Amino acid sequence: MTSISNVSKGSIIRFKGEPHIIESLVHRTPGNLRAFYQANMKNLKTGRNVEYRFSASESVDLIVTERKQYQYLYRDGNDYVMMDNDTFDQINVQELSIGPSARFLKDGINVTIIFSDDGSILDVELPTFVEVEVMETSPATKDDRATSGTKPATVETGAEVSVPMFIQCGSVIRVDTRTGEYIERVKK
Repeated sequence: MTSISNVSKGSIIRFKGEPHIIESLVHRTPGNLRAFYQANMKNLKTGRNVEYRFSASESVDLIVTERKQYQYLYRDGNDYVMMDNDTFDQINVQELSIGPSARFLKDGINVTIIFSDDGSILDVELPTFVEVEVMETSPATKDDRATSGTKPATVETGAEVSVPMFIQCGSVIRVDTRTGEYIERVKK
């Protein structure tokens, strides 16, 4: 157990029996009231965001974690097979551990897997941006390219991304894995 004042953004704590990652932690001292810490956390099992006020003297259970680099190999049913970059051991990771950003996993992409002290997988972090090829989108006419707007496009991983009108099939684009938004077209 450690004091909430020793916890920072990115720390993983056990809150109400489940692992949560601290996304923001702000110390507040309103008027003549007692100080508290306002925490925004994400439940690593369910993916839900939680907001909670900790008193300044409250203690929390800090989870000891280990971060390791793995390479995505292939999908096996509902699991994703990852290979340890150091030992070449393979592990299966459930889709729930990766979350919605799993739709941008490509063969050979490196991810960071966060393990708890008991060896279970807490979280899988993909790179912030990935470059993917547009496989299918409606063709743009001359008029479409002159106006701003977006259209749906299916990328090589099967995910659907909203892209500008000038993007064509075969274009390589950069996508934010956290939000699924188009960032820019990549020059070849």
